[in-house]
Amino acid sequence: MTVPLRSRSILLDTPGAVEGTGVDEGVAAHYGDPMREQRLLEDGLAVLDLSHRGVVQITGPDRLKWLDSMTTQQIKDLPPYTSVQDLVLSPKGHVEHDLHLVDDGSTLWITVEPGTAPALVAWLDSMRFMLRVEVNDVSSEYAVLGEPIGAESLPAELGDRGVIAWRDPWPAMGPDTASYSEVTEHPGAGWQWRELIVPRDAVRAEVGDRPLAGLWAHEAMRVAAWQPRLGFETDHRTIPHELDWLRTAVHLHKGCYRGQETIARVHNLGRPPRRLVFLHLDGSGHVLPEPGTPLVLEEGGRPVGELTSVARHAVDGPIALAVVKRSTPTDVTLFAGPTSAAQTVIVAP
Repeated sequence: MTVPLRSRSILLDTPGAVEGTGVDEGVAAHYGDPMREQRLLEDGLAVLDLSHRGVVQITGPDRLKWLDSMTTQQIKDLPPYTSVQDLVLSPKGHVEHDLHLVDDGSTLWITVEPGTAPALVAWLDSMRFMLRVEVNDVSSEYAVLGEPIGAESLPAELGDRGVIAWRDPWPAMGPDTASYSEVTEHPGAGWQWRELIVPRDAVRAEVGDRPLAGLWAHEAMRVAAWQPRLGFETDHRTIPHELDWLRTAVHLHKGCYRGQETIARVHNLGRPPRRLVFLHLDGSGHVLPEPGTPLVLEEGGRPVGELTSVARHAVDGPIALAVVKRSTPTDVTLFAGPTSAAQTVIVAP
């Protein structure tokens, strides 16, 4: 993913902050002790700097029914302060954008992966036609903070502090969707998370005296919860079924939208060509394989997939997500270079 240059977060001035790399440049990967930071997040005490995420506003009386007509979720009657995950697909059903959206009654607020807001806004502008909507990239005016809180936003937060929150629905099943995982107890069942959209000049005040956690801590929690991330678990061929993303981001019986034919065909007539897996990595070495490392059934063998996210978890140790061919046996150990990887099935073959 090509990422435009972004402003450096003001929170990188915090003592001990180490900046992230690649798509996560501009915010802290950690503040000196990622394992402790993860425990603070899991205990509901810390806050995460996500101010490199893009923030988009859509206003106008037609905003909800307009976006509903083009994306995977049913939002035309979305109540204010109700959070939804939504996807923009290509005409062939491949995932292009992951939208975290919440409406306040007059404005639809969307946060997106770093660097993707300009492309999203350009596409939305091209689709406006005669409808009463206006789309604006307000990433330079608003930052995003992550909180281990499972509560929806309250009108008072917007009125008193000028902030609004998107509550992450993962991994709860939507009202008319499907799961491609066969587990009875999802490891993300206890996941509680929300993104707080904050005026950039109020970021320090919003953090207050809470401890900060870096992205490494959050990524470890995300991987352990089997949650896919755009640009990590996705490529130009990804369809939502491969990542078990239908559960939170797709409504199966709404009206037509771009890419719907693929969603319906795969769901009704077949299985996705690839599947997401969770991996426990051999941690005996000092260096873990990088995302993008091919996965093979035996050392020197032909690739059956590749690592997509790699993390060090405070309890589980080295873990990863990967996307593999659907035909990959479920009962074998995979290899990422010399590192063995014991797989747990997420999306059933």
